[in-house]
Amino acid sequence: MYVTVVPNRGSPPAILLRETYREDGKVKNRTLANLTKWRPEKVAALRAVLRDERLLPAGEGFEIVRSLPHGHIAAALGMARRLGLDPRVKSAELMPAGAARTRLLALALIVARLVEPAAKLATARRLDARTASHSLGAVLGLGAVTVNECYAALDWLAAQQPRIEAGLARRHLSEGTLVLYDVTSTYLEGRCCPLAQFGYSRDGKPHKLQIVFGVLCTKQGCPIAVEVFAGNTADPSTLKPQIDKLRRRFGLRRVVLVGDRGMITQARITAELQPAGFDWITALRAPEIKALAEDDGPLQLSLFDQRDLAEIASPDYPGERLIVCRNPALAAERARKRGELLEATEQALLAIQARVRRQRRPLTGAAAIGEAVGAVLNRKKMAKHFTRTITEVDFTFARNDPAIATEARLDGIYVLRTPVPQAELDAEAMVRSYKALATVERAFRSCKTVDLEVRPVFHWNEQRVRAHVFLCLLAYHLEWHLRQALSPILFDDHDRATAEMQRPSPVSKARVSPAARSKAAAKRSEDGRPVHSFRTLLADLATVTRNTVRFANNFTATVLATPTPFQQHVFDLLGTAPVTEL
Repeated sequence: MYVTVVPNRGSPPAILLRETYREDGKVKNRTLANLTKWRPEKVAALRAVLRDERLLPAGEGFEIVRSLPHGHIAAALGMARRLGLDPRVKSAELMPAGAARTRLLALALIVARLVEPAAKLATARRLDARTASHSLGAVLGLGAVTVNECYAALDWLAAQQPRIEAGLARRHLSEGTLVLYDVTSTYLEGRCCPLAQFGYSRDGKPHKLQIVFGVLCTKQGCPIAVEVFAGNTADPSTLKPQIDKLRRRFGLRRVVLVGDRGMITQARITAELQPAGFDWITALRAPEIKALAEDDGPLQLSLFDQRDLAEIASPDYPGERLIVCRNPALAAERARKRGELLEATEQALLAIQARVRRQRRPLTGAAAIGEAVGAVLNRKKMAKHFTRTITEVDFTFARNDPAIATEARLDGIYVLRTPVPQAELDAEAMVRSYKALATVERAFRSCKTVDLEVRPVFHWNEQRVRAHVFLCLLAYHLEWHLRQALSPILFDDHDRATAEMQRPSPVSKARVSPAARSKAAAKRSEDGRPVHSFRTLLADLATVTRNTVRFANNFTATVLATPTPFQQHVFDLLGTAPVTEL
């Protein structure tokens, strides 16, 4: 007897149980039963019995040899393929074997930095087939991986940075577009890297050697390019390389560069932006605002009796528009901070005065007293708000109330400047464009702390320090696109357009959309699915495992765990699938 499948034209095939017999010396067949309605596993079991195969109880016929987290790897690789970061999309089989492997390792470093950031040695061990902690190495077919191969891939990535950044610029930037630029710093371990210098530490590590890096982003906050500078580089000095990059490498002739007031100074506008033909949006410094607000100046506080935004002109800024904004919440915050600083400074100065006037071993000498007073005033940035009298044997001080009142008068006021015509960018759009710099700050937070852990940097070679920062930028580029696709099930605000429409003015505090508030309160999306942070979502996807299964006959197969309905929804949002090979 045997089981056979008989085609049935347009209908489903018939599954029949038949037997073979002899009649008059001829071999004939007859049907014993129609098994079409049987379940497939039942038919398979009967077929195995008829073939005299050995059957084992459930659970005894196989063993799971290896189980690796896989779902988060599939999601990241699927998005990398959509973005063109996967070299296999571009016919890697046409490249020499060594070059193809190096490119795959570079992709693996980017994805590994996103899903499980670690040092290069730890990353190599997690990619190696023998010590893997996730399925990335297996999916890419990397086999054994050494740390030296990872460094070689990092070096290759550094050499390809101009080409990769130019490709990202072609995808995301166009003529006349807004480009956001800002810088940050991070610290290094060791003292051998030429880039490592003492400078201003934004991480609160002034005793550590620093590097500075600047990031170019689209107006939506998508990172495009990064450049690393020595740790003692001033912010304005980093601007010219970005202008050259936009013009020469990216081929853009007209760009509106958005930067803060410490970045785009008058000197940079005159010497670099104007000769390049670029427009800009930046803000004025406090002394420049104070000059505009003089008695006969164009900035009069009566402008804000009924509004929080006004456009003015000044002969000091020919050909430019000045947008004056007043934010009451910012004014209150600045007044609070000033009060706290004044109080703290006063207490510190009183302590110095007590040292000068005490009977036993007093602090004497105008130079010594002045040094102590200067240290306090410089640390608190309050020198302009106090008058001081220092002699050889005494020290007196008092608050400079007129100076304090003059500064308080302009609390909450900031002034934006741009040469972009009103027809191209109105006042409200200009304020929104400047405030978009907050998205670059968000990128810095993601790279330096919660997601990608760019710091501390342990590389000593200058080129590898640059490559490490570029690797983190590419990982954040991948994360940014993942967040955009998955925003409905993340705590991110996925309906910012509605929130912006409900905002009374671009100067006022940003609002959260009703959909995002509801999502945050219920911890559920609009369709009832659980809402995650980016990290917990990756952890959830990682439970879709890639299993190596060995059967009783020593046959080995790769089997994926079945995604939950929620996990399948995530893959649907990304337009990919958790397959064994990507």
